[in-house]
Amino acid sequence: METTMIEKNPSQAAMELEDCYGAHNYHPIPVVLSKGEGVYVWDVEGKKYYDFLSAYSAVNQGHCHPKIVAAMEAQMKTLALTSRAFYTDTLGEYEKYAAEYFGFDKVLPMNTGAEAVETALKLARKWGYKKKGIPDEQAKIIICENNFHGRTITIISASNDPDARNDFGPYTPGFVSIPYNDIDALAAALKDENVCAFLVEPIQGEAGVFVPDDGYLPKAQELCKSANVLFIADEVQTGIARTGRLLACDHENVKPDVLILGKAISGGMYPVSAVLANDDIMLCIKPGEHGSTYGGNPVACKVAIAALEVVKEESLAEKAEYLGKILRDELSNIESDRIKLVRGKGLLNAIVIKEEENKTAWDMCLAMKDKGLLAKPTHGDIIRFAPPLVITEEQLQECIGIIRETILSFD
Repeated sequence: METTMIEKNPSQAAMELEDCYGAHNYHPIPVVLSKGEGVYVWDVEGKKYYDFLSAYSAVNQGHCHPKIVAAMEAQMKTLALTSRAFYTDTLGEYEKYAAEYFGFDKVLPMNTGAEAVETALKLARKWGYKKKGIPDEQAKIIICENNFHGRTITIISASNDPDARNDFGPYTPGFVSIPYNDIDALAAALKDENVCAFLVEPIQGEAGVFVPDDGYLPKAQELCKSANVLFIADEVQTGIARTGRLLACDHENVKPDVLILGKAISGGMYPVSAVLANDDIMLCIKPGEHGSTYGGNPVACKVAIAALEVVKEESLAEKAEYLGKILRDELSNIESDRIKLVRGKGLLNAIVIKEEENKTAWDMCLAMKDKGLLAKPTHGDIIRFAPPLVITEEQLQECIGIIRETILSFD
C-alpha cells in the first residue's frame, strides 16, 4: 500500500525546527524571514513585506544599509576582537566620535541594551557611594511602573510585569517604584537621602508607546538636580532619531546625567550598546570594576561610527519627525470604532485596539502580515508601528493603506 508523504513548506519546516530545538521564550508572528533590504524583508518563500517593527527600533537605518555593511566587512577582514586586555586603533576613535556626537566626556562601550542598563545601574550606585556619600549597601534607584529596561535578574527586580518577573526571584533590592508621568510621586520619592538615581524611559516603548505629558522630563530633571540625584535616560529604543530628534530627551532640551544607548547605534548590524556620562560620574568606576570581553571591539566600533554617520547624512531624525506626523494624522482619520487611541512621536507610534472575541490585536497583525506588512502587538491590545526611518513618503502611504484596509475589515 503506497503512502504519500506531504512535504512541508520551508516556513513550516523552519518554525518546527525552532520549536523543537530552541527555548520557548518567544511567541513570534508566523513568518520566516531570510532577507532584508531597506524597509523590506522577504520570507523563505520569496514574499516581500514592509517591516513595521524594525527589530524593536534597532534597524532605524534600514536593513543591511550598504555603508554600515561595508564598514563591518572591512574591519572583520582586519581585526575583529582582542578583548580590552589590549588597546586597539579603533576604540579611541569610536569613543571620541560618540562622545562628541552626543555631547558627553566619556563613553563606556557594551554590547546589548540590558548590559548597558546594568552598567548604568552599577555606575549610579558607585557614584552614590563615592560622591554623594550614601552609606554602604543603602543606595536606592527610583524606577517607573510599566518600565521595560531588559530581562536580567536585576532589571526585572525593577519591573512590575508579571511575565518578566514571576518565578525568577529572589530579586535584587534597592529599587523604589513610582507611577510613570507623575511628578508628585517622584518628588516624594526623592526625599529619601539614599536615592542615587532616577532611571526613566523618555517614552515607554514596550508599555505601548506611552508618551508622558509635556514638561514631565524637564521637571523630573530639575527635581533630581535639586536632590543631588542622577537623571538616567534609557534611550535604547527611543534614541538614534526614532522619535524625530536624535534623542527623545531632545524634544524638551533635557540632557541626562547618564545616557543609555543600544539597538540602532549599530543600525541592527551588530550588538552595540553604550553608556555615556561626564567625567565626575564615569570616572567613579576604576580598572577591574566593570567590563566586557566584546565591549568596544573593533568591529563594533567601526559599525557604530558608520551607523551614526548615516543618521546625520540622511537626516533621519528630520524624516522621522515629518513622516511621523503624517502617520498619526492618517491613523487618526481612519473611521473605525476598533481604534481607541493613536499616540507616539516621530516614527515610534502605536494604536490601542478595541478587542472583541476572535478579533484581537494579534489577529489584526496576522491579517496585516497577509497583506504584506509586519507588526506585532504589545500588552495584548496595542500595536506598535515603527518602520525603518529610511522609508519614503510614498512607501509610508502604501503602508497606511494596508493598515486602514486591515482595520476596516475587522469592523
